[in-house]
Amino acid sequence: MSASTSPDTAMASRMANAIRVLSMDAVQQANSGHPGAPMGLAEVAEALWNRHLVHNPADPAWPGRDRFVLSNGHGSMLLYSLLHLTGYDLPASELRNFRQLHSRTPGHPEVGITPGVETTTGPLGQGLANAVGLALAEQLLAAEFNRDGHTVVDHHTYAIVGDGCLMEGISHEACSLAGTLGLSKLVVLYDANGISIDGHVEHWFADDTAKRFEAYGWNVVRDVDGHDANAVSAAIDAARGANAGPSLIVCRTIIGKGSPKMAGTHNVHGAPLGAEEILATRGALAWTDDAFVVADDIHAAWDARERGAKAQAEWQQRFDAYAKTHPELAAEFLRRMRGDLPEGFADRLAGLLASTVEKAETVASRKASQYAITALVEILPEMLGGSADLTGSNFTDWKGAVAVRAGRPLHAGRHINYGVREFGMAAIMNGLALHGGYLPFGGTFLTFSDYSRNAIRMAALMKQRVVHVFTHDSIGLGEDGPTHQSVEHAASLRLIPNLSVWRPCDTVETLVAWGHAVQRPASIGMEVHAGGPTALLLSRQNLPFVQRDDATIAAVARGGYVLRDAQDAKAVIIATGSEVALALAAQEALAAEGVAVRVVSMPSTDVFDRQDKAWRASVLPAGLPRVAVEAGITDYWRKYVGLDGEVVGIDTFGESAPAGVLFKHFGITAEGVAHAVRRVLA
Repeated sequence: MSASTSPDTAMASRMANAIRVLSMDAVQQANSGHPGAPMGLAEVAEALWNRHLVHNPADPAWPGRDRFVLSNGHGSMLLYSLLHLTGYDLPASELRNFRQLHSRTPGHPEVGITPGVETTTGPLGQGLANAVGLALAEQLLAAEFNRDGHTVVDHHTYAIVGDGCLMEGISHEACSLAGTLGLSKLVVLYDANGISIDGHVEHWFADDTAKRFEAYGWNVVRDVDGHDANAVSAAIDAARGANAGPSLIVCRTIIGKGSPKMAGTHNVHGAPLGAEEILATRGALAWTDDAFVVADDIHAAWDARERGAKAQAEWQQRFDAYAKTHPELAAEFLRRMRGDLPEGFADRLAGLLASTVEKAETVASRKASQYAITALVEILPEMLGGSADLTGSNFTDWKGAVAVRAGRPLHAGRHINYGVREFGMAAIMNGLALHGGYLPFGGTFLTFSDYSRNAIRMAALMKQRVVHVFTHDSIGLGEDGPTHQSVEHAASLRLIPNLSVWRPCDTVETLVAWGHAVQRPASIGMEVHAGGPTALLLSRQNLPFVQRDDATIAAVARGGYVLRDAQDAKAVIIATGSEVALALAAQEALAAEGVAVRVVSMPSTDVFDRQDKAWRASVLPAGLPRVAVEAGITDYWRKYVGLDGEVVGIDTFGESAPAGVLFKHFGITAEGVAHAVRRVLA
């Protein structure tokens, strides 16, 4: 279904020029920004947004809408102009406030800030990968919820990308997988203007992009004149008609089109045109209106509210008929799109916790995580797992898990083999979460979180509910050596605002961590910790089960708690993960010497830090010397132990040897912890 019929040529040209002038005016007003891409893409945008994109400006969250991603997000004024012109709640005053504090027009599009923005696109290439996730979610939901005679999930995902997006390696990871899976509802328009910040890209980007995407299994429409809106529209029609895989439309454009002196140069990429050149551009475009003023007839031609309301009403009629025939499916679809947990979830989670305590198993926390996943997927059908080619090591599958596989239509499942594509996996999971309907989780080794890091950061910035399962969390993985042994990674991840990081010590803490992760809301509000992603740092080696009373079990959810106390304790040992067992052993050894110490388990520092002052003081009383132990970088723990405390950890890279040998070699032993306590008490 197309959103409208084609306007006449003269009006289409004026509509495109409205994008040009609004973009150059906003950048000039801010004295900052990127006018070149919006000016060069004006006809492409008119063809897509005015003739094909199905959306309703009055309801940006309507589930039946098409999704649009501007991957080259530095050209944000293209999107802001479109949102303003088509009728979203983005008045001209916000365009005037482009890139200003607390405006709804930040330098790069941000989801939750600007109505109609589907994802936060800053770092190049990630928007494209998000679009792959959005398209994958659509096809999986269609397979799961559509029924004969009732099609309620049936929309397209469109993305605009630039040369920079395709230079980034993540574009290969995401687009290769999209081609393999045959995501036929994904249409990508490539702004092939041949310019990046440093100049003409032919000197550093001479790939045959069309052949590259054909090799991925994409349908490619080559060498479309990006300034001929009718040609672009015809190419989109062709792409929408292709059902064998995703489509790439190569649009040849001139960056800064319309500017007499700067068009086609890198000077217009990331700087204002200047007052004189803006005047000349207005003359070249025969644009007589003042800055930020668009004629009423152009506004009327762009206005998508009426046809958007009609499209949504038609979808609602189909959904109402679907709900009448399949009421349970309809209710489930709406619940999942809202991101709500099923009724009674808290009680079922409590039952799982009781069962975990009763079993009292000594297993690796990666195995404990698999136990949690196996139970949770039965309660939460929205959970969608996967791994970057390490399923058998990450344990992100479960008995009866069905894998997603290519087919016409896609063979739906709940486990995705992402291949060796850590960054792509993380960014695709962000797209899955942004679409709605799924709670994605994916696994790799903790040391490879470096590959994923920027997409993890973007999930935290966007407050999306995504779960990263990072196994092999320390030197405890053993013989693979320092390339695979995580030393700085736990501390590094803890530095990301709004990412909740858990390093559990046994099956109980692992289940509590999973419960926290799935109960974090997918929030796009302004509250910093309203919701967001979670990283679970899990061991390869077995960890002993720790007995607790009911009050102590309840305290796990507070991130840091007293695991084993002692009367008249003289010091506190703080530990996480596999090192909790060492802390408990050190406590026993010191008790035999007449030295009483408290053991605090702190599986999540960020959750503990958000507790009230009274709780934090009750766990870590002032005046008691403190020792922290974690098989990782020591500096992070100074915030808890102070300069006079001790930290037992590793400030070098690891070594290749069996795990037990390594812990002794680096002094991360019960005796090492006990000796540190003796030092702080000396």
